[in-house]
Amino acid sequence: MFFMNEMISKEVKKLEELLQTPRKISILIHRNPDGDAIGSGLALKKILEKKGHQVSLISPNTVPDYLKWLPGAADIRIFDNNKNNARKRLAASDVIFTLDFNDLSRVGKDFGKELERLKGKTFVMIDHHLFPKEYADIRISDSDKSSTSEMIYDVITALGDEDKIDKEVATNLYTGIMTDTGSFKFPSTTPHTMRVAGELMEKGAKHNDIQIRIYDSFTKDKLDLLGQALKNMVFLPEYRTAYIALSQDDLKKFNYQKGDTEGFVNYGLSLADADFAVMFLENEDGGVRISFRSKGDFPANEFAAAYFNGGGHKNAAGGRTESSLKEAIKHFLEKLPEFYKKYKKSHE
Repeated sequence: MFFMNEMISKEVKKLEELLQTPRKISILIHRNPDGDAIGSGLALKKILEKKGHQVSLISPNTVPDYLKWLPGAADIRIFDNNKNNARKRLAASDVIFTLDFNDLSRVGKDFGKELERLKGKTFVMIDHHLFPKEYADIRISDSDKSSTSEMIYDVITALGDEDKIDKEVATNLYTGIMTDTGSFKFPSTTPHTMRVAGELMEKGAKHNDIQIRIYDSFTKDKLDLLGQALKNMVFLPEYRTAYIALSQDDLKKFNYQKGDTEGFVNYGLSLADADFAVMFLENEDGGVRISFRSKGDFPANEFAAAYFNGGGHKNAAGGRTESSLKEAIKHFLEKLPEFYKKYKKSHE
């Protein structure tokens, strides 16, 4: 059993009516997709196909190596690899789902321009991040949920299609929930999250196999890169903050592959005296991607939004800057004291 508030229930009802007749559908996930984006996308694709729809799943860029084993991952269309094919599929679609993001900028500049040309299509958003943009005709948005994969499970159930969840769907949804909750340790994990995970296990998801594939299948290069990240870590005890910076030289030294640094930021947060952890990752084409994690009430998302064009959840957020790695760290170190002071004052 699950609970949906009245607003979301109305949106699900609209979705149910939309899917009454066979449609051509494209499912889009965000750039640099993670386990939740890919897991929720693959699961929804298969459910919609079982309901008689023609479905394409499109990612702006490549799937990380550590997620290519997921059932159906080989069928994901990559926009960067074949833009013409993606354009044709989008143009032919009646309905476009956007999963695990709520702002079209999250697909990247080039792909975003393509979406701006599709205003006449029916857009459906299913997402769990704060502050959704108003581009979707049907907006199923709940920032209290642990993951988009948990939301997809609830939508499937609300549509009366729980019987269509097979082992492959269950595996994809479980992977999405597990990765976005940090193996069920993040505050967003609720009793409902655990019940959904249990039901997915009953549907065939092998939790131990999934854990091993995600967390215990490092290459030697990835393990060496983690060692470098830990060597680079700096702890600022006066601000209960740890940060890691990885340059392009660091990444190239250990043959970096997309997804290799997933979860590295959490090592900073594993320090007993740390409430805030940050990881700076220098992009190959310039600029820096930044991950923010926090414990308790420390608002990682507010810091990301205030200083690094970012946002997300209180305890897990992301940001970016077009400046150099050195400048990004300098900016971070300049802004952290004033932010921390305000945070401490508000919690006295």
